[in-house]
Amino acid sequence: MQDWRPDSWKSRPAAQQPAYRSEDEVAQVVEEIAKLPPLVTSWEIGALKGQLAEAARGERFVLQGGDCAESFASCDSATIANKLKVLLQMSLVLVHGCRKRVVRIGRFAGQYAKPRSEDLETRDGITLPSYRGDLINRPEFTEEARQPDPWLMLRGYERAALTLNFVRALVSRGFVDPHRLDYWNLDWVKGSAMAAEYRRMADSIGESLRFMENILGAHPGELNWVDFFTSHEGLHLPYEQAQTRRVPRQEGWYNLSTHFPWIGMRTADPEGAHVEYFRGIQNPVAVKVGPGFSADRLRRLIDVLHPVDEPGRLTLIHRCGTERIARYLPELIRAARSTGKTVLWCCDPMHGNTRSTADGIKTRYFVDILGELDQAFEIHRTEGVPLGGLHIELTGEAVTECIGGARGVNEEDLKTDYRSQLDPRLNYEQALEMALFVARRMGAGR
Repeated sequence: MQDWRPDSWKSRPAAQQPAYRSEDEVAQVVEEIAKLPPLVTSWEIGALKGQLAEAARGERFVLQGGDCAESFASCDSATIANKLKVLLQMSLVLVHGCRKRVVRIGRFAGQYAKPRSEDLETRDGITLPSYRGDLINRPEFTEEARQPDPWLMLRGYERAALTLNFVRALVSRGFVDPHRLDYWNLDWVKGSAMAAEYRRMADSIGESLRFMENILGAHPGELNWVDFFTSHEGLHLPYEQAQTRRVPRQEGWYNLSTHFPWIGMRTADPEGAHVEYFRGIQNPVAVKVGPGFSADRLRRLIDVLHPVDEPGRLTLIHRCGTERIARYLPELIRAARSTGKTVLWCCDPMHGNTRSTADGIKTRYFVDILGELDQAFEIHRTEGVPLGGLHIELTGEAVTECIGGARGVNEEDLKTDYRSQLDPRLNYEQALEMALFVARRMGAGR
């Protein structure tokens, strides 16, 4: 790819980029980050690409989840450990229920930038730049905080490195011990219509692990048995460029800030800067698709990002909303199939189901999220293309940001513990309940 460079995106229109006061200062920060050690390795990226290829063939299932936007202030051991715990517990439920290996991908260690619908925000007659995530500016509504600061990119790199270091230490020694299901907070099951089924699944997982322990002569927690990968939206192009480099004994360029970057719907212009950047890296990549995506636009994106039909290269994450998925998803699947290339399909049932309460609180209804998931499985079955994964926003904390679930979180409860600066996330209990729903849905389809 001789016509591509890590900065060739600058020749294309770049959406969702902040207006810095000094481009020279931006270049200085990019140059400094480029000298620092990579956050991930090319062989890890290659391993993930191989697993995603298996998922596209229906042999694995992808679980991708984490914060809508990480904050620097939440880079602490408890927050990271709880988020990792719920993802690993969800993956155990999926492995057991789906009878497939699970690809575990966290939306963390780099999810510090977010797209915004408006460049400016007005409060009480004062207009300031919108908050775009801790990688760009700060959430406080002051002129100083909202001014884009290029040095936050360096702090984002440092926070991502700290997060990755802790995650690797945890998963390398079997952090979540599935042998001790009493560590799992299962009080919520009492309120779930699926309580008995969940308890049976938990008991069966325990029996299976005791069998493994007896056969291997080792406790599951002593085994290095978990692969875990990172992902984030590759939104802020100077930050992505800074960690893009060649590696020894490998061809091409790698984005070594993450294993699995994706393009959001707002920046998925086939002629735009983000697609130009993504077409040149060797990582597996994803694109969010949904209402507003024409068949021609999707085919053009596949042509640019997936030119040689490399296994595991391209994932399409559909996000339609429970009321619109039946209208839009079949057309998108058929458009992709018409290219003759293999892609992995994942469902994001969160972003198309965002609402605001009368008080202006952004939320999502759990019943809508499950409704979109249920329809996604049926549409993929009808179209003869496997649904290969799930992409969700969640936290390991007991937040009250989404309405519904076994505990019956209602609109009034949102004020109890709403922490997200941007989009509402599933809490620990809602996330596990979703995993059980998916496991049951996939089990019924076998």
